[in-house]
Amino acid sequence: MENKTVRFIDLFAGLGGIRLGFEKAFENLGIKTECVMTSEIKPHAISCLEKNFTHDYFVGDIFKVENSAIPDFDFLLGGFPCQPFSAGGKRQGFIDTRGTLFFEIERILEEKKPYGFILENVEGLVKHDSEFKTDEIGRTLKTILNVLENKLKYKVSWKVFDSLDFGIPQSRKRIFIVGTKDSKIDLGNHVPVYKNLGSILERGLETIDSPLIDKLLSHFDIDNLVGKSIKDKRGGDSNIHSWDIEIKGEVNKTQHIILNKLFKERRKKHWAEKIGIDWMDGMALTLEQINSFIFLPENELFFLLEDLTKKGYLRFEHPKKLVKEETSNGFKTYREYDESKPKGYNIVTGKLSFEINKILDPNDIAPTLVATDVSRLAVPDGKGLRRLSIREGLRLFGYPEWYKIDCKIDDAFDLLGNTVAVPVVEFVSNKLGDKFLHDTKKGKTELVIQD
Repeated sequence: MENKTVRFIDLFAGLGGIRLGFEKAFENLGIKTECVMTSEIKPHAISCLEKNFTHDYFVGDIFKVENSAIPDFDFLLGGFPCQPFSAGGKRQGFIDTRGTLFFEIERILEEKKPYGFILENVEGLVKHDSEFKTDEIGRTLKTILNVLENKLKYKVSWKVFDSLDFGIPQSRKRIFIVGTKDSKIDLGNHVPVYKNLGSILERGLETIDSPLIDKLLSHFDIDNLVGKSIKDKRGGDSNIHSWDIEIKGEVNKTQHIILNKLFKERRKKHWAEKIGIDWMDGMALTLEQINSFIFLPENELFFLLEDLTKKGYLRFEHPKKLVKEETSNGFKTYREYDESKPKGYNIVTGKLSFEINKILDPNDIAPTLVATDVSRLAVPDGKGLRRLSIREGLRLFGYPEWYKIDCKIDDAFDLLGNTVAVPVVEFVSNKLGDKFLHDTKKGKTELVIQD
């Protein structure tokens, strides 16, 4: 391998996370690498790729790139989006990938015949389109493996990895599929390393100044906020409810007790029997029914419940009945108000539409980061709360400190929400690089281009 360079192409490149892990692993093994083609279509991703990497050949939509326009290469990298395969494919024994993004990988591998590849996808690919619940893998993954192994003649291995096991304080499970022309890769024997969220947090950043944050901090100390969600749903001590911070109006101690008890009682099955409806998770209870577990004079209880209803913590409504309706496709069931039953009081449930809905605990881990939810996560910083920074977002995927995303924070987290955990890619690439070195020394393979 002395003075030789491994060529690779990076498809569906995103922020270049697979490339980063691949290059670092091969560099550690003493193997020079060169990216001879990059494909990406998102404008913000392209901007990041251009600022953080050098590119000999940058293309957009891989669908529009002819085989003849693709340079020779040794490895294909691709975090391809998962698309359902066609009904036509299923009728043919589910072996057809035409019309899917994986087909672009298939036709390039078939034409260029590189030594190997690394493919990455969401964990859901494993069971996607399963015929039976007990199936180990679904028909989509079976199709992909069939194409790679039987049609293209690669020796293929796959495994689901969790970024949490690689020193990333975020649980993010992804499937990696790797293959070579010569032998299978053993993807086992990783020694887990764990870190908490605090290990990647910055300090002293600007905190949020808003009425919601003022409400939270006036009712709770910072230490009592970490790990809490802000929503009117069950969740025990992990939830802060609207009435805990009086977001809809003042709540006295007795009303607080009423809301907490009603919150739990309305879910008990014996009320459905007494009301005469099918049980559901959260039923409207009458004044008389509430009075059986809230021991107050009825007039006083009525006044307190009406006040909570006016403020929006409760809704005065009929209980809902289960309706089963025959359709052309069978039966559908749904709930509708049963006006034959007396009205009662019910909690107004759901997530609250505020700028944050969860405060992360620095001593714990972050949830799986999804682009649509990241902006509503907060972390403690000094005496206040703030959103995650772009740098923290990059660290939650194991990106190096030199990597930069120069765009709006919402756009940045949109890109991060679809990227990979770099240390996982590095582990997989190290396995692949080891095998490549072994096969090269044994004379089983050679580089497509000799320096």
